[in-house]
Amino acid sequence: MTTVFWSDRQLIARLDEVLTVYATAMAYPPEIAELRRGFVAAHTQRAEFRAVATLDGDRLVGFGYGYRSRPGQWWHEQVRTGMDVPTYTAWMTDCFELVELHVMPDAQGCGIGQAQLVALLDGVRRQTVALSTPEGESRAWRLYRRMGFVDLLRHYDFPGDDRPFAVLGRALPLDAPSD
Repeated sequence: MTTVFWSDRQLIARLDEVLTVYATAMAYPPEIAELRRGFVAAHTQRAEFRAVATLDGDRLVGFGYGYRSRPGQWWHEQVRTGMDVPTYTAWMTDCFELVELHVMPDAQGCGIGQAQLVALLDGVRRQTVALSTPEGESRAWRLYRRMGFVDLLRHYDFPGDDRPFAVLGRALPLDAPSD
């Protein structure tokens, strides 16, 4: 398996596969993933957009992407409403938003998520990185903790998803994972 950087055009060219990985990894029905098609395409045009993909031959087994988080963007504004001013100022003023990081369930547990995370954040010139993930024990949760992410906001309800989410962050640059 190989983790590679993708341009915005490469991600768009394989958007059907990206949405399949997204829906499968998040346990969403395919119609929910299809609703994300326009959002993902629009995200590729955001400032400092970067993406990675993990391929097994030509099969997409994982992907991740993010960009500079700015006021006025949907996720940025959602988490702002849940944070107190000092937390928001410290974490969101100069932040890279890790929008998606997913691995197909049959490929999880092999270090793909960590490889994608490290590759995606390598060279990001922001002070912090922030993300949201469903609450509860999972491989993703363990990865983020191992990589030094801390709680910014817990049990947050995003519109359109019945599950509570945690908003996690860490300082950049990314260093080696803690044991």
